[in-house]
Amino acid sequence: MTSRFVGGLAAAICGVYALIVVGATESLTGAAAACPTWPSCNGAWLQASSANLSIVWAHRVATVVVGLVVLAVVAWAWLRDEPRRVRFALLTTVALYAVEVGIGAVVATSQSTVQAWNALALVHLVVGLGVFTCLVVALAWTLEARTADLPSKEWEGESRESGDDGGPSPSDGPLGVARTYMSLTKPRLMWLLCLVASAGMALAAGSEPAGSDGLTVSTVVFTLLGGVLSIGASGTFNHVFEREVDKKMNRTADRPLASQEIPKRNALAFGVALAALSVVAFLQVGVLAAALGVVAIVFYSVVYTLVLKPNTVQNTVIGGAAGALPALIGWAAVTHTIGLPGLALAGVIFLWTPAHFYNLALAYKDDYAAGGFPMMPVVRGGVETRKHIVLWLGATLAGSAVLGWLADLGVLYALGTAALGAVFLYAVVRLHAERDRSAAMRAFHASNAFLGVLLIAVVLDSLLV
Repeated sequence: MTSRFVGGLAAAICGVYALIVVGATESLTGAAAACPTWPSCNGAWLQASSANLSIVWAHRVATVVVGLVVLAVVAWAWLRDEPRRVRFALLTTVALYAVEVGIGAVVATSQSTVQAWNALALVHLVVGLGVFTCLVVALAWTLEARTADLPSKEWEGESRESGDDGGPSPSDGPLGVARTYMSLTKPRLMWLLCLVASAGMALAAGSEPAGSDGLTVSTVVFTLLGGVLSIGASGTFNHVFEREVDKKMNRTADRPLASQEIPKRNALAFGVALAALSVVAFLQVGVLAAALGVVAIVFYSVVYTLVLKPNTVQNTVIGGAAGALPALIGWAAVTHTIGLPGLALAGVIFLWTPAHFYNLALAYKDDYAAGGFPMMPVVRGGVETRKHIVLWLGATLAGSAVLGWLADLGVLYALGTAALGAVFLYAVVRLHAERDRSAAMRAFHASNAFLGVLLIAVVLDSLLV
């Protein structure tokens, strides 16, 4: 099913995204002054006498190459008589790409004020995102058309892995008891969410907004400590509230409360203690951070677990707010405010969540059906879920480009997100081709790798570059 046309369309998406994310970061905007003319640089062609000129020429040559790929994909769509809506999306792509090149020329040669130049650059970014969106939609429609009548088997095959929250029996002694209680906290989630908070702190420290206390050791320690404790409290409450449902699902039947290794009363007391300690830790960096920490616990434990997850197919989408809150907590810990770059980082996490979690939902569709959860694959099937993964992946990449523009991130961020974004997209295309559990889990792990690299690049670009 993975034809040359699909491959060409995916290549065009990766190329356009690379152009956008590099152009949206300071790596290109800082180099633009070295070449105030277009298409040549002061009458010279392909001159790379400095690092800035090399960046400018690399971007212009890449624009030509990607443009040729886009034109080839459009021609291919007509020759292969692809669905009408796919061809329309690609024609729109070509028109917007021409506009994008024209705006790029104006931006490169503009001698306007800083405010006017920034406005032009913003329009350039918006049109570029329009090009990218049309390509992503065309890919989603193409893949949907080619898999609509094919069987979905992501949840078939090898036996399920045991739940990631299981632990040893209390009968294993004091160490076993401690490890069992630790498993209630969902420790595998902690590293990623703490990395989100770290990226929020780094963004705030790098931008140095008014009211910032700077990034001190105590700020980092108490913010991450509060994050670990609040995540642990949220996970513990989730175990308590879902203990009966967990018994019905193979993946979660061995969780401590489902298997009655820990009494509900003890788990509740443990969760309350973790929540109280998290508030104490967050208060060391500010009231706003503490308030956001409480909101995060309540949202995940009550709003998501009790209201959204069992009642609406949009539970994953809306529930993404829980994972986005650590970004705001990290920003607030440094600045005592909520700033635009922090909101942009939270937005990326929010958009990434469905593209990430729908892969796991595909792999464990039968478990979620047994538990009575209206997850996307259970309610709307594999074809619709895979299409939504492509669309949410596109939204995630677009949000990442906006974050790079707002936070003035550099070449490390641009290259990291472009490279891992391509890996993520490749895994998702393979998921459409193979439609089995292994492919779903590969896409799931690719989504983790993408976000991990993005967050590390944010920290390094904000603090070291």
